Formats: sequence, C-alpha cells, structure tokens
Amino acid sequence: MRIAVFCGSSSGDRPLYTEGAKAMGRYLAEQKIGLVYGGGKVGLMGVVADAALAAGGEVIGVIPVSLSTKELAHPGLTELQVVADMHERKAAMAELSDAFIAMPGGAGTLEEIFEAWTWAQLGYHKKACAFTI
Repeated sequence: MRIAVFCGSSSGDRPLYTEGAKAMGRYLAEQKIGLVYGGGKVGLMGVVADAALAAGGEVIGVIPVSLSTKELAHPGLTELQVVADMHERKAAMAELSDAFIAMPGGAGTLEEIFEAWTWAQLGYHKKACAFTI
C-alpha cells in the first residue's frame, strides 16, 4: 500500500506543522505504507520524506522537470520520477497511490487534494481523501 501526501514546499510558521510531517513520515514507514509525494527536499515535503526514509520506509517522489531545481529534488529517495508538468505529476501520484492525505501547504496542496477528491466523486477512483496537520 502507498499513500500520497500533499504538503507545502515551505515549512510554514508553526512548529506543529513540522512535527506533524515528521510524525506522518515515521508512521507510514512503521506501518509499511509507502509514501508518494511531490519529490522535493525542502519544506514539509522534505520533512515527511526524510522522516519516512529515516524509519526505513519506501519513498517515491514525483516532480515536474521545471520544479526539480526550484524545489530542489530530493536525491535520497527510493525512487524519483521527473515528469513533464503538474498534470503528469498528479496523474502519476494518483496511479501510484491507494489513498491521499493533505497536510498544511498552500494553493498547490489544496488544488492537488481537491482534484483527487473530485476524481473520487466522479467515480474515477475509490481512494480515500483526508486532511490532517
């Protein structure tokens, strides 16, 4: 099983967000659930990935080529997929994942979880969508 986690490329201004991302990454790894995420090594994305990796988990990043430098693609992942654009990123993450979780982030995080949620409502998939801190 793999879960896609959508979250910010910034850590935000509340330590609770960073602690939540660490706990999420650690929990997924401990439960033998693979993490699929945006592929960056910065912000909450980097925190959740690093925590999962430190706990021995599988971490798959999916990042558009245009963001691979801007978001500083994470070099230590189990697998990193560099895709053409955001549409391809979301499609790849959906294909790789069995469920979706949104953690704190910005407009991009909301757009990603809302699209996954909309796809579920339209019957394109039957995967759970959740929000957490």
